[in-house]
Amino acid sequence: MVSVSTETTRLGNPPIPWSMHDTTWMLGLFGTAIGAGVLFLPINAGLGGFWPLAVMALLAFPMTYLAHRGLCRFILSSSKPGSDITEVVEEHFGATAGKLITLLYFFTILPILLIYGVGLTNTVQSFMLNQLGMTPPPRILLSLGLILGLMAVIKLGEQMVVKVMSWLVYPFVLVLLGIAVYLLPGWNTAVMNEVPTVGGFSLTLWLSIPALVFSFNHSPAISRFVVAQQQKYGVEAESRAERIEKYAAVMMVLVVMFFVFSCVFSLTPADLAAAKQQNVSILSYLANKADTPFMAFLTPAVAFVAITKSFFGHYLGAREGLNGLIAQHLRGQGKAVNMKAINSFSALFMVAAVWVAATLNPSILGMIESLCGPIIAALLFIMPMYAIRKVPAMRKYAGQPGNVVVLFIGAVAMSAIVYSLLSL
Repeated sequence: MVSVSTETTRLGNPPIPWSMHDTTWMLGLFGTAIGAGVLFLPINAGLGGFWPLAVMALLAFPMTYLAHRGLCRFILSSSKPGSDITEVVEEHFGATAGKLITLLYFFTILPILLIYGVGLTNTVQSFMLNQLGMTPPPRILLSLGLILGLMAVIKLGEQMVVKVMSWLVYPFVLVLLGIAVYLLPGWNTAVMNEVPTVGGFSLTLWLSIPALVFSFNHSPAISRFVVAQQQKYGVEAESRAERIEKYAAVMMVLVVMFFVFSCVFSLTPADLAAAKQQNVSILSYLANKADTPFMAFLTPAVAFVAITKSFFGHYLGAREGLNGLIAQHLRGQGKAVNMKAINSFSALFMVAAVWVAATLNPSILGMIESLCGPIIAALLFIMPMYAIRKVPAMRKYAGQPGNVVVLFIGAVAMSAIVYSLLSL
């Protein structure tokens, strides 16, 4: 049933004014995107000097807004309002495609979880070594202790963990902005002196796109976001969702790129290369270079909180996805589904996977370039554009210039896998 306010808007009266509901969702999308991934973006973005960074800043808003708008439109194209992304895929492409998207969604989250396991271990190890002057325990024991500690927190109560994560988003953003402002007096022009060749510029930009996709991604919240707009605004859901998404994307880009520029201009390309070599977040690296005890202890603490917050969120999502995959498989074979046993298996599997990754210490930026960014791009950039060609309900969006931008960025992000394979 269409509400009175929605109906009058549809008939041509003035649009519904911005509401607290819209503000809540704008901040929710913003909070979903702003996490630990932001702490690794300055390293990749600034390595090639100022000009690749400037191009990335110009790409950030259209890339973020247009891609997520496309996913919103895809979910809204369902003939059954209230459907989530898996249900919409099944409706348009069949049950097999629905299972494939569920699998793809799981493999979007799992590598991110592994990254945060590695990042958390490196943050604590660096803090013990550089700020506390202690010799860290062997990596295999340190990583296991940290992971079991996080799992113990989750075991105490998932609802409380979710609430605490939501509370931490905005203090985290304020601290990031505070650090960016604090760094302003130390800005230098070293990054401006780095003039890449055409080949170097192209390669830097190519490998930075997946990191950009990763840092601004908030696709996990889009299904719930779209369903909420359908329930609130009825036939006006699409225009309202697009407006909220636009403002959320503006906030993300302004906050993140200010932080990125401030970090890059306060360091040198050699510093950024060293941070990449050490496999630590930009905050851990800043802590090790800090002239004041306050910054030396604040920045790793913020990095620890940010990575922990993101780990919890992605762990819950990855476990839910793996539970769904196992349950689907068992039902397909006509077997009984014991969710308690499945949940225990999923938890053990992910603890083992994160422990192995954290012990081996693979390159975090390498994983973002070769795994996370490309897989997110397939789901967020390519699938909605493919649907425009194949789904009758989506054909009205064909021929729009923004589609070309989304397809191009998605193809560039996915092609990073090819580079990674060729460079082995």
